[in-house]
Amino acid sequence: MNYAKKKKPLLSFIDWLVHMIAYGLILILTSYIFKKTVYIQSWMWGFVAAVIIYLLNKTVKPLVFWLTLPITGLTFGLFYIFINVATLKLVQYITINHFIITGYIMPFIVACFISIMNILIDELVINKFKKRG
Repeated sequence: MNYAKKKKPLLSFIDWLVHMIAYGLILILTSYIFKKTVYIQSWMWGFVAAVIIYLLNKTVKPLVFWLTLPITGLTFGLFYIFINVATLKLVQYITINHFIITGYIMPFIVACFISIMNILIDELVINKFKKRG
């Protein structure tokens, strides 16, 4: 039983580390691919934005999801992307001029990339560590 308690902090650390790297890479890659619409001042600000996204996803996002559950259910989950867009806009507001997403469509594209990445990480990485115990 004591062995299982030691594994939980390791799994939490792996979850945090994998998400930080993935969020940072997604943000940096989208800023290189879409140079006119996604701006990150440096790779360091990409990872600062990744930390903020992770913190918002673990704290604020579950509450917002719970509050908007009826709308999300009526739209068959499509409203969830709007929650991700709001998270990205909040990160843009927090980082002031170091992380900027312009336009109307680009935040949705980045939010879709992040959603797909979250699904892949949970299925390919996190669940495998959980199964190992």
